[in-house]
Amino acid sequence: MRFCGTGGARKRVALRKVVLVGICVAALGLVPAAAVATPGSGVSGTVVAEGTSEGRLKVKTPKGPTDVTFRRITVEPGGSTGWHTHRGQLIAVVKSGTLTRTLDDCSVEVTPAGTSFIEPSGVDHRHIGRNLGTEPVVLWVTYLLPEGSALSDDADAADCPGTSP
Repeated sequence: MRFCGTGGARKRVALRKVVLVGICVAALGLVPAAAVATPGSGVSGTVVAEGTSEGRLKVKTPKGPTDVTFRRITVEPGGSTGWHTHRGQLIAVVKSGTLTRTLDDCSVEVTPAGTSFIEPSGVDHRHIGRNLGTEPVVLWVTYLLPEGSALSDDADAADCPGTSP
């Protein structure tokens, strides 16, 4: 298109502006719109247990499909879990009381209320949990087990002094 005189220059500038605006509008149509947050409704949540680990938690899930189970466990004063193992990892929070665990190597871990820990998987990690206190130990446990596994497997006691069930 050809324009003559000074009016032509103005028309060219106006045409450029129209083309530029058209390109900008078209480009905006290609940019995804930002998500606009919406308030929730009809949803509630309850924190049932909260605990802090002593250090970094290293969580490993089983290979293949994983059963995830949440369980509340109570160990009465003087009670124990018996020696056992797990086929997958557990993440535990001590809601109340103090849990004393003896591990396969006879080391002892004392875990008070408000703390958390991971129990590793496998037959090399047999352990027993005991309540040596005067109030019930309440645990909230998340199991990460291979599909179809039992929550725990009985194990022979380690030869550790003072750990009879």
